[in-house]
Amino acid sequence: MFDRLGGVEERFVEIENVLSDPEVIKDQQAYRQYSREHAELSKVVFAFREYKQVAQNIEESSELLKDGDEEIKDLAREDVRTSTERLKELELELKLLLIPKDPNDEKNIVMEIRAGTGGEEAGLFAADLFKMYSKYAESLGWDIEVLSRHVTGVGGLKEIIALIKGKGVYSSLKFESGTHRVQRVPVTESQGRIHTSAVTVAILPEPEEVDVKIEPDEIRVDVFRSTGPGGQSVNTTDSAIRITHLPTGLVVSCQDEKSQHKNKAKAMKVLRARLYEKMSSEQSEKISADRKNQVGTGDRSGRIRTYNFPQGRATDHRIGLTLYKLESILEGNLQGIIDALMTHHQALALQGAESESRHAA
Repeated sequence: MFDRLGGVEERFVEIENVLSDPEVIKDQQAYRQYSREHAELSKVVFAFREYKQVAQNIEESSELLKDGDEEIKDLAREDVRTSTERLKELELELKLLLIPKDPNDEKNIVMEIRAGTGGEEAGLFAADLFKMYSKYAESLGWDIEVLSRHVTGVGGLKEIIALIKGKGVYSSLKFESGTHRVQRVPVTESQGRIHTSAVTVAILPEPEEVDVKIEPDEIRVDVFRSTGPGGQSVNTTDSAIRITHLPTGLVVSCQDEKSQHKNKAKAMKVLRARLYEKMSSEQSEKISADRKNQVGTGDRSGRIRTYNFPQGRATDHRIGLTLYKLESILEGNLQGIIDALMTHHQALALQGAESESRHAA
C-alpha cells in the first residue's frame, strides 16, 4: 500500500507542476482534466502526508520514554497513545481512498421511475417516489429537469424520466436502482385491505457528448401528436418525438413540450444515457449487464426496499436496515439510508481489496 501511496504523491507533485505550465493553462480542456485529477489525488496525498507526520511523532515520542524525567515520560506515553489511535484512523482512511473509484460518481443522472405490479396504486406510489427524490435533491441544492412524464387518470405516474444535476449525484443515488415495494391500503379500497404494489427505479449516469457519439444516420425520428390521459390532446401540433436508435433498437419518446425541438433534445438526452449505460455494462462486469437487470421486472420479487405504511417503516433488504420513520423518508429525508448503503459497499470493497492484496503477496 505504501509503495502505491508514494507513487500517488509523485503523480500529485507532477500535476502541480503541469498546472503551472502556461501552455496547459491556455488549453482549457486539458487544464480542467488536470485540475480534476489534482483534486481527486489531493485527498489521498494530504492523508498520506499526515500519516507520515503522525508516524514520525510516535517515533520521536517513543524516544522520550527513555527520559529520566517521569513527567516527560507521562506526556510521551499520552502522545504515543493518541498518535497511535490517529495512525489507525488514517490507515483505514487511506485504504478506503485507494479503493478504485466509480468513474461515474461525479456525473449527473437520468432517473427513470416506472409503475410495475399493482395498477393505479403502483402509479400513485411512483408519484410518491418521485416526490421523495425531488425533495431530497432540493435539500442538497440539485437541479431537476423532467424529460418525460406519462400520468395516470388518478394523479399517479406510469413513468417519469428526469435529469438531476449536482455535485456527486450519481454517487449518492446509484444504489436506488431496483424494485421498490409498497404495502398500504389504497384510497379506493373500501374494506381496508392492504395491497402490495411495485415500482422500478433506474439510475443512469448522464454521459457527456464525447462519451457517446450518435451519428445522424444511426437514428430514425418519428413525429406524432401528443396525447394525455384518456386520449385528450395535449396540444394541436405534431410535436411529440419518437427516436429509434437503429444499431441497438433502443426507442425513446418525449411529448412533454409543445416544441418539437425541445422534445427532441430531451429524448436525445435519455437515449444518450441509455446507450452510455449499455456501453458501460459491456465494458465492466461490475455494472449491470443491461437495464432489465438493473431495475428488475417490475413485479414484487427482486425488491431492494419495502415501504410499509401500516407499520410506518422502510426496510432496505440488501443491508437489513429498518427505519420506523416512513413519513420522514417520503418527505425526502433519505440521507440515513444512503449513508448506510455507502458504508456497506465501502466495507465490501475494502474486503475485496484486502483479499486481493493477500493473494498477491
